[in-house]
Amino acid sequence: MKTLSQGTHAHTEFHDAAAAVEQLKTLYSEASEFLCTQFLAAMENGPPEGRIRAYYPEIRFTTSSYARVDTRLSFGHVSDPGTYSTTVTRPDLFANYLTQQIGLLITNHDQPVEIGYSTTPMPVHFAVANDPDITVPQQGAASFPLRDVFDVPDLSNTNDDIANGTYTPIDGIGPLAPFTAQRIDYSLARLSHYTATDPSHFQNHVLFTNYQFYVSEFEGYARAQLDDPDSGYTSFVSTGNAEITAGDQPLPDSPKTPQMPTYHLKRADGSGITLVNIGVGPSNAKTATDHIAVLRPHAWLMVGHCAGLRNSQALGDFVLAHGYLREDHVLDNDLPPWVPIPALAEIQIALEEAVAGVTKLKGYELKRIMRTGTVATHDDRNWELRDQRGPVQRLSQSRAIALDMESATIAANGYRFRVPYGTLLCVSDKPLHGELKLPGMASNFYKEQVARHLMIGIRAMEHLRGMPLERIHSRKLRSFDETAFL
Repeated sequence: MKTLSQGTHAHTEFHDAAAAVEQLKTLYSEASEFLCTQFLAAMENGPPEGRIRAYYPEIRFTTSSYARVDTRLSFGHVSDPGTYSTTVTRPDLFANYLTQQIGLLITNHDQPVEIGYSTTPMPVHFAVANDPDITVPQQGAASFPLRDVFDVPDLSNTNDDIANGTYTPIDGIGPLAPFTAQRIDYSLARLSHYTATDPSHFQNHVLFTNYQFYVSEFEGYARAQLDDPDSGYTSFVSTGNAEITAGDQPLPDSPKTPQMPTYHLKRADGSGITLVNIGVGPSNAKTATDHIAVLRPHAWLMVGHCAGLRNSQALGDFVLAHGYLREDHVLDNDLPPWVPIPALAEIQIALEEAVAGVTKLKGYELKRIMRTGTVATHDDRNWELRDQRGPVQRLSQSRAIALDMESATIAANGYRFRVPYGTLLCVSDKPLHGELKLPGMASNFYKEQVARHLMIGIRAMEHLRGMPLERIHSRKLRSFDETAFL
């Protein structure tokens, strides 16, 4: 069968990262525009004779030297001689990331990268997603089977094998980045669906919460920052991609509430803060982090509510997680429960200093309102209704001080995807001691605590923003055979 494609380009060497990224943009635009044009023609005139195919661009890197690079580096280099490659999508969206990662590779090895087309077809669904005026019809809605003419998403290229450490190199070519182009495109589409905001709005510092109460506080903070010319923040984006640049601008009501309402306080360089209300449960926590991970954020933190497990705790106390008891089960197949999820010193310090700064307490006095210890994450919201001998014994043996349904999942997926993570929770009930989350208590608690808790998370992120990238993304999160790209 005849195949019509966008044409070919020989791989070209680049010693300059910015020039390499410009070539990636050119190749990607050629491929996606070709697919869009052919798709519209097929929808109007019927299927052509033969297949329509375009390919993702790729970055290829080869080195034959065993010379060691700076051993303090956790990324930006390959560990062994050989050829490495990665397919690339949306180089416009990832331009800063790609420029940085390619630049480190060229500098650390003193070798060029090669840019050209890969042999991985670009699914038509992902190509037309770049044009809001084009939609792909559902199966059976077109006059011909779409997959007979165009490439569609392929699960053999849409997986987490590289991040999970189960990837088998093809033809001896190792992976250069943790995600393939199709895996990234899949997540970009999911993010738009679940958050009702475009992936381009996401910032490098992500706060997760499990309550909508935090959103109004975040919006209030964002409006104040937009009115401060020295804040460095440029705009605030709400669901539906509604964007304001001044504190007194109104935001339109969203036509519908997405599953995970998301809000972005932006800075020009992407170093602002994104707040995601993931709702309740480890499944939501995994879904959100599975997809946000492809954007390669510099840190994500959980700032939600939890059940306090110690009688010495009071409602409103803070919990800084330094360990996790994983009874959420949603990641067991990707990251077995026996894998330890360590606390990251840089994140822990940032959170503790933020608590001290916001509460004006420090040292021994800080212990009055904050405990550090193990956080248990469970997949049963009504765990306290079960026979107490099993759950309570495990919680006691693990030295757990708090229980929720999201924190360990978010931390574990951060570990799995090499995204620095942390958890600061606020005690909202104590079910083992007769203090249940009742309506009246909840209202008073939320009113008093939400603003302070959110501000601590924001202050921690602003502290991390000032740290060198190589210090935040330390070697603690890197495996034996790690990809060169972060």
